[in-house]
Amino acid sequence: MTSTQTNEITLNRAHLGSIGVLAWAGENADDGRDAAFLLAYPLGDGEGSAEEGEQAVRTMLAQAGLPVGGAIVNGALSSVPLSLVVQGSSAVLTLPLLNATCTAPPEWLAAADKRGQVHLMFTTRTWPEAKPGEPVTEESLHAFVGDEETIRSAAHCRLPADRLRS
Repeated sequence: MTSTQTNEITLNRAHLGSIGVLAWAGENADDGRDAAFLLAYPLGDGEGSAEEGEQAVRTMLAQAGLPVGGAIVNGALSSVPLSLVVQGSSAVLTLPLLNATCTAPPEWLAAADKRGQVHLMFTTRTWPEAKPGEPVTEESLHAFVGDEETIRSAAHCRLPADRLRS
């Protein structure tokens, strides 16, 4: 069975498809200092239509307690079942139905270490052009992340940047 039902919300996992994750460092609008950002987005390659894929992501986020288009959730103070672990140069994002890993650039690692947190933007909007493992230009990233539709269709969460201890 590929469906999960929680609180009257049904999630067809086959509709999720692949989820891409990108890490970048940039200026925090609040204080102008470097911050670590993580973008998670569907590739739109799941079974069914693009709308069904976006709804599957929206449902997964709702089940995790992350409101799409709402306020920024403080993952350190809330009970969202979400974690981020920095392991070497990789960021590992874990949700109940998803584990995703991406390579983080040195400036992202430095910002995550300095602040001790990362701003996650998990959008329901598909971005099939940004395939995992292939480079994304800075212009393309800014165009997608800065687009009003991407912002409105995303859940935002500040997560502690935990490091694995050896």
